[in-house]
Amino acid sequence: MSFQLPEIIDNPNGFGPVGLNAQFRDIPYAPYSKADRLGKIADWSAPEGAQGGAKDQRDNQRGGRSGFRNARDNYVPFGSNAANAFNYQHTEDEASFSVVDNRSGAKKTVANKSASAQRSTRGGFRQQGQQRNQFQRLGGNRAGFGVSRQQQAGGGPGGARGGRRGYGNWRDFDRNQRVRDASVKVGPEWNMLEEIEFSRLNKLQFEVEEPENISLHGSVGTYDRAYDRVNTKAERFLQQSDRERDIVTTSDDPILNDLASKPGREGEKRVFATDTIISVLMTASRSVYPWDIVINRVGDKVIFDTREGSQVDYVSVNENASDPPMDTGDKDNINSPSALSLEATFINTNFAAQVVKQDETVNLENGNPFYDAEDSSAPLVGYRYRQFDLSSTEEEDISLFVRTEFDGVVKAAGGEDSYITIKALNEFDSRAQGAGGAMDWRQKLDAQRGAVVATEMKNNSCKLARWIVQTMLVGADHLKLGYVSRSNPKDANRHAILGTQICRPKEFAQQMNLQFTNGWGIVKTVVDLALKLPEGKYVLVKDPNKPLIRLYSVPKSTFEQDNDEGDDEDAGADENTEA
Repeated sequence: MSFQLPEIIDNPNGFGPVGLNAQFRDIPYAPYSKADRLGKIADWSAPEGAQGGAKDQRDNQRGGRSGFRNARDNYVPFGSNAANAFNYQHTEDEASFSVVDNRSGAKKTVANKSASAQRSTRGGFRQQGQQRNQFQRLGGNRAGFGVSRQQQAGGGPGGARGGRRGYGNWRDFDRNQRVRDASVKVGPEWNMLEEIEFSRLNKLQFEVEEPENISLHGSVGTYDRAYDRVNTKAERFLQQSDRERDIVTTSDDPILNDLASKPGREGEKRVFATDTIISVLMTASRSVYPWDIVINRVGDKVIFDTREGSQVDYVSVNENASDPPMDTGDKDNINSPSALSLEATFINTNFAAQVVKQDETVNLENGNPFYDAEDSSAPLVGYRYRQFDLSSTEEEDISLFVRTEFDGVVKAAGGEDSYITIKALNEFDSRAQGAGGAMDWRQKLDAQRGAVVATEMKNNSCKLARWIVQTMLVGADHLKLGYVSRSNPKDANRHAILGTQICRPKEFAQQMNLQFTNGWGIVKTVVDLALKLPEGKYVLVKDPNKPLIRLYSVPKSTFEQDNDEGDDEDAGADENTEA
């Protein structure tokens, strides 16, 4: 028989074929990727089932021999699941096939037993760490959340077998991606003007000088130092206050309206907002939940407003946790994001009213702008109106007028009274979904206060940053934090104060890596963007599922219909009451 070489098609201009042979034309295409990993033709040292079967998966979880293979050994090539003509089919019986291995079996057994013993005693930590890193890359929950410290360290039932995953992390990588609803429905007539990613916001910087104080309004109580001695063994029940605070937006503020009606300097452009709105803008890159801000451009003025019932006016819970609270659709679920937000807002209002002495009040220069002087239901809160200069050049003249709030004063022994803001962190259920790995405060708050604070800084980074910004905007010397927990994890109506903590806002901001120059850079960017727009109404919307904000141009009648319906309902209720 003569041997003949097949036809070779040479490519003189480069590497690769220049045409397709007729014998390959009817063969279907097999998808592939340049990143596909080439496998081994035969691996005699790999144990049985090392190609990713069920037995191999069980061994991997138990820290067995196959569990120590590189994670790339289980890599599935691109397109391998596609049906194609290249899949190998068994056509003959291979039962008679056997592998001949001349290596010594005795040494191999002893070596395997020795290595297995070492891995079971020392390798559990390493194996568990590999699994944590792997599932973090896959987008799952951080290892350790929902499991005990013993399981986190590799001890207990999981650690004894080489670092099995804790029950709180089981199949976190397979969890459905959460899709949140927007805070406001984008209408078909809305026109998107700008889209800004958080990565761009984080690069902004702007310096703002000390503001000018315009006026002080309201009355505040003196902080009761007896609450500094409250702890888990001497807790105090949270009482409901009769003095509820009304949420007043910028356009409904009589002081800001009076300032807006007065003529400004020649060429001056004025911006009006509340400290709540400014704090949302300054910490926008930390936010996860959706929000929206209404912008009205009128003449040389820009007014930042909030809608009635806007999420901006409520306090979030565990917004920045790796596994935040989830809305299950159950209206009776007290641990849903909306229910927890209402609960946290209720706690903050009542805590601020309880820890100040109602009989030792300090009347400020002017009365409360939202209540009559004889109204006994007026809340104890101080309003400080301040003017910030946002001009970046000598030719530019931009003034920002902000209504800021503080909650009380602290009596000094031989000095002046200092302003403080009072906020409360709340615990709902350390074992519930969405707790973010929080410790049980009644067991850990007194002995491990630093660990509790670190967890709250991680799970509530955006909320704490807003509180620090509000404290800095008003010029308060301290931020008073309270730790409030449910008396019963299943009851969202009864709470207890477990402790308090005083914080200096600048030092707290450094611990949280909060830069005020970056926050003012965001505010400056949004203000400049609004001043370039023509007169009209606009809405700044935080995307519910992506780290970006969008600016929409909306009709002037947007949101007015909802307010009119609310006014009609209130009027109807008053008529029924009179009848």
